[in-house]
Amino acid sequence: MRTSDRPPPWLLALAAAAFAVQTDDFIIIGVLPSIASGLHVPEAAAGQLVTVYSLVYALTAPLWAVLFARLPRRRVLLWALAVFTAANAAVPLADSYPALMALRTAAALAAAVVLPSALAIASTQAPPERRGRHLALVMTGLTGAVLAGVPLGTWIGALLGWQATFVFCGLLGALSLLLSARTLPAAADTADGERRTLAALVRPLLDRRVAAVLAATVPAVAGNLAFQTYIAVVLSGLAGVTPAVLAALLVCSGAGGLLGTQAAGRLVDRIGALRAFLTAGAVFCAAMAAMALLWPLAPVPVWAVVAPLLVVWSAAAWAMPPSLQALMLDGAGAEAAAQAMAVHSSSVHVGAALGGAVGGAVVAAAPGLLPAAAALAVAPGLLLGPLARRAPGR
Repeated sequence: MRTSDRPPPWLLALAAAAFAVQTDDFIIIGVLPSIASGLHVPEAAAGQLVTVYSLVYALTAPLWAVLFARLPRRRVLLWALAVFTAANAAVPLADSYPALMALRTAAALAAAVVLPSALAIASTQAPPERRGRHLALVMTGLTGAVLAGVPLGTWIGALLGWQATFVFCGLLGALSLLLSARTLPAAADTADGERRTLAALVRPLLDRRVAAVLAATVPAVAGNLAFQTYIAVVLSGLAGVTPAVLAALLVCSGAGGLLGTQAAGRLVDRIGALRAFLTAGAVFCAAMAAMALLWPLAPVPVWAVVAPLLVVWSAAAWAMPPSLQALMLDGAGAEAAAQAMAVHSSSVHVGAALGGAVGGAVVAAAPGLLPAAAALAVAPGLLLGPLARRAPGR
């Protein structure tokens, strides 16, 4: 690898921060029954910890971006990582459901600052010709969390108790805090709006191109999460996949996601954000259509048919976020990078919630229709995406 192709240490620190917050977001799913048993609450109540986390993140990310716009980005990121680390490290002290809910809320409030700030720093510190690859590398932290962070945290919880799972997330936060403090360049300690009014800070988010990206993001995420949330149900009906085989397939799909994220960064830099998004979306729909067409032929061979399709699906699904983020920055401009990434993160959580609801309804009616429904859900995003380029700014 040429020296110029090596990512700078500060970019790896941002990827580590993304890895920490994404692991924390998903980790509770693996230890949910243990939490319910340990706190003597129903599993449905324990599941609300996930719901509250997502809602807090979605509602506060744009607010933090505007409130902290006049503060240096590096300083904001470091303080948010400190709060995130403390909220997770304190979980063993939570001896009741309300106490744990309060700590999860604090972690969500901090995460709503960390990820948008990391993406904003990555985009503004990147050379123009490498912006897509810088964003993709930060997003690799998210795919890495699904591939390695969540399974490892779940295993730690099974071995040492569910509280240890959150301590593990706190250690990840502390590590990323240390790396960021030591490696982030002085140029990252700048603010978005030191002399700008509140109206000037919000104005870039009212651009029609920004609205078009948000409108495209929600169905794109919803279609993916509709399938991903109920992937075990679909694969069981399609190929009789057992839990042990499912674990191996998820590792394969995680590897596909890592490849797709990196490929998206290069596509953004070479052909532009819009074309990269449309390409990834088209591949996603093709993979879902193939899976839908295979359903009448069930059971189908797992490793010959299902595994390759899952890798393609995951690669396409994880290639869409970096391209949408780059498209968002094109519409909002570098001066509003933090606000743009925060609003975009909120739209991702809205899409995730919508996807879970749609997927549940389809699975309850006919599980075999879920891949087709996922493709149909993504299709409006592909139609709305070009508006981000064509719509005139306000």
